[in-house]
Amino acid sequence: MRTGTAQSPLHYGKTPRWLFDRMKFLAREIAIVIVNEFGTQEMLRKLSDPFWFQAFGCVLGFDWHLSRVTTTTCGALKEGIKGLEHELGLYVAGGKGSTSRRTPQEIEARGEDLAVDPGGLIYASRMAAKVDNTALQDGY
Repeated sequence: MRTGTAQSPLHYGKTPRWLFDRMKFLAREIAIVIVNEFGTQEMLRKLSDPFWFQAFGCVLGFDWHLSRVTTTTCGALKEGIKGLEHELGLYVAGGKGSTSRRTPQEIEARGEDLAVDPGGLIYASRMAAKVDNTALQDGY
């Protein structure tokens, strides 16, 4: 059921280093609490909810509407949980710019750690990137 639309302006520039450092710390602490209290599956369910994810980004301090919230929030989470991935059962791959081109290798490395065939995840990652890039080119 369609209930409305949202228009979000694009914001250019870069997240200030001081803010990103705080976001990393807070993302780490929130992830630890959620995984310890509710489990990894619940953390993944929450991250996949667009409303929860937007609120998560704002709680971390990134309140730039919707523009860049995905890459910045995921980047803060990735950096924040570095070293705790196995303990939390939560792995973040990819990123912005040149880091994004290493996503398949990151997924493959994690697949080997977990004894899982990473092929499906690599394919899904490439398709999501393709759709995202095409939508941006079309002005969405």
